[in-house]
Amino acid sequence: MKKLFTIFALIVLTAGSIGLISSRQSPSHKERPEAVAGAFDYYLLTLSWSPTFCLTHKDDAQCSGKGYGFVLHGLWPQYAQGGWPQSCPPLSKLSAEQRSKGLTLFPTQKLLYHEWRKHGTCSGLGATGYLDAADKALAAVNIPEQLQPFGDSYYFKAQEIADLFRKSNPKIPADGIAVICSGPELAEVRVCLDKDLRFAACGKGVRTQCRNGNIRVPPKR
Repeated sequence: MKKLFTIFALIVLTAGSIGLISSRQSPSHKERPEAVAGAFDYYLLTLSWSPTFCLTHKDDAQCSGKGYGFVLHGLWPQYAQGGWPQSCPPLSKLSAEQRSKGLTLFPTQKLLYHEWRKHGTCSGLGATGYLDAADKALAAVNIPEQLQPFGDSYYFKAQEIADLFRKSNPKIPADGIAVICSGPELAEVRVCLDKDLRFAACGKGVRTQCRNGNIRVPPKR
């Protein structure tokens, strides 16, 4: 009986060791690819609805009665199969001239610095080239008249917001835009662009994230 027990214990220990080796060799999660500047597939132009941001960030510089509607959150390099590179070396600082240019695009200096460091460095364009690309991307998107800054709350379905953008920008494909909500409010509209900053289909994982039914679009602050 002791001999049988010993054999059984050896089998269990051997199986456990094999399982441990197997788990080390085959991780269950997919590792993020190494971030390399310029190595990406397309851009995601992210426009933030400033009044919603200001509901929870009242002390932010963009929330001091400037009356913003959509503002530039960022121009993000993306992978077609999902995910994105970030903080690509070398992490160079912005010059005074570049900061001046960036503040004509981003609503705050804090956001400018964050976006350059996390996303802009991965464009492979350098700071000046990245800011020029962000400027060009912003100019390519016409904000619908119905979504210009206004004094009262409005309510739309997420699909209605996407349709308004596509009506104002007919070349945006049906799968080239995503509407993002923060709870019951509109937070962002994301538009996909190819590396030449032309409207394009979005990659894996970029999709509308809002509840069903009407969502609130808060008024300007």
